[in-house]
Amino acid sequence: MLSYAAKQALEGQEVIILNISKAVISGARKSTIARAKVKLTTRTLASQDKGPKHPRRPETYAKRALRGMLPHKIPKGKNAYKRVKIYTDIPEEYSDKQYQKISTADASKLKCRYMLLEELSKEIGGA
Repeated sequence: MLSYAAKQALEGQEVIILNISKAVISGARKSTIARAKVKLTTRTLASQDKGPKHPRRPETYAKRALRGMLPHKIPKGKNAYKRVKIYTDIPEEYSDKQYQKISTADASKLKCRYMLLEELSKEIGGA
């Protein structure tokens, strides 16, 4: 789903993702959590205020993953990154609008194990 959003943002479209906590991460639960916890061990020995900030909430985790799919260091990528909005639930301003569900991002098509982004967030200390 995030790769689809990145592609649409690069093409110039505004992308709004709702209910990101219900997004699916493919792979075994144990290895997915272990990989995320290893990333959390990266730190700085200097001031902790300057150190790497590790996303733990579902929307910030997804936003960071999306940033990795975009050329965020050049203006085209920066503008595409700004065109994507990610929400954990449905805000009131979008409650009465029509939604477009991405058919290629359906979890029923997966033949492997998967877990929800919400579950991963709880495991690594997010909300």
